[in-house]
Amino acid sequence: MRYADFTPYDIVLLLQGLGVTLALFIGTTLIGLTIGLLLAVVHHYRVPGCRPVIVLVTEALKNSPVLVQLFLVFFGIPAFLHIRMTPVEAATLTISLNTAAFAFVVFRSGIESVDRDQIEAAEVFGLGRSQILRLVIAPQAAAFSVGPLVGILVNQLQVTSLISVIGVFDLTKIGNILNLRTLQPFIVWAVIGLIYYLAAKTLAHAGGRIEAALRRSVKWGGI
Repeated sequence: MRYADFTPYDIVLLLQGLGVTLALFIGTTLIGLTIGLLLAVVHHYRVPGCRPVIVLVTEALKNSPVLVQLFLVFFGIPAFLHIRMTPVEAATLTISLNTAAFAFVVFRSGIESVDRDQIEAAEVFGLGRSQILRLVIAPQAAAFSVGPLVGILVNQLQVTSLISVIGVFDLTKIGNILNLRTLQPFIVWAVIGLIYYLAAKTLAHAGGRIEAALRRSVKWGGI
């Protein structure tokens, strides 16, 4: 066997890298969506002093490069606060907050898409704020939000490839290792790209099915 040959163990390496990528993506998605939803609810109910801060922070996160955010979290914050942060912790924090910023915009738009007359009617019938949010706003906002959220999450899946630059052994990092060992960049990166493509198409397909189900459940007539 020559030094540059592929080996059967390379498949194991690719699966391990894919596992790291998917685990981090799922984790940051759950954290990001939760934070984004909470920010949208706080923004909707006009909590004093919170709206300008929320808008300022989310705008900063949306309009700055994710790689710069990653470097700031991994190199800048530990140096400034004199703390230790692992590559996985830095990647999780960065992508979670970035996802939250985009999710906030989508959730806010979904909440604002609900007709004000429906909310006023619910208030007339004696529903409390939490009941209105859960029974009137949430179902319609969810149906409105799923499509844009899926698009954002597909993009965030691609963004996870950046974490390899700080030493996380994700799919892209494994691809770089195989490329350096085999010196066959076309084959290596074509395979890596195909894996990302299949993962993104699977996510988009699942999101489309969820969106269709939600729209049927609230008898959505279209945006």
